[in-house]
Amino acid sequence: MRLIFATHNADKLREVKELIGYKYEVISLDELGDHEDIPENELTLEANALFKARMIWNKYGLACFSDDTGLEVDALEGAPGVISARYAGEAKDPQANIDKLLSALTQATKRSAQFRTTVALILDGKEYLFEGLVRGSIAAERQGNKGFGYDPIFIPEGYDRSFAQMDNAEKNSISHRGRAITKLVDFLI
Repeated sequence: MRLIFATHNADKLREVKELIGYKYEVISLDELGDHEDIPENELTLEANALFKARMIWNKYGLACFSDDTGLEVDALEGAPGVISARYAGEAKDPQANIDKLLSALTQATKRSAQFRTTVALILDGKEYLFEGLVRGSIAAERQGNKGFGYDPIFIPEGYDRSFAQMDNAEKNSISHRGRAITKLVDFLI
């Protein structure tokens, strides 16, 4: 089965292709020849994921899925949440986002957080949602150089290393996106 992944993010695409493996052919928007940027203006991860999937379904009528991910920090009342990618501005600069988050937590004694991903699938015109969540904490400084986004400062529960210090297989086995994509694959089988 061929699935369109409504993303232009090469890091997300690589991660998802590693998770799905040979089971399905995953095609990104760039690989499809679609370079239109899909806005993420909704108020929730679920609404953003559905909006992106609906745009692709309406445009191509092909089986498609999309995701939206948020880092929710307890000391910041769930921020940056749905605006995680744009936390430091519309440029979506991961380093600026991390800098802003670490600055906001300078005086925080509570650094607990969670990463949450919602995947929206449209198959034969029907919509489905899958969620993945991982609890953890925010490190005081960057650790590791693998991964992307907030990975250098997120330490999952039960670990003493950030996502950016893990290889892809280890991170994918416990990550928010890994859990959501596993639910998607289990549904499709």
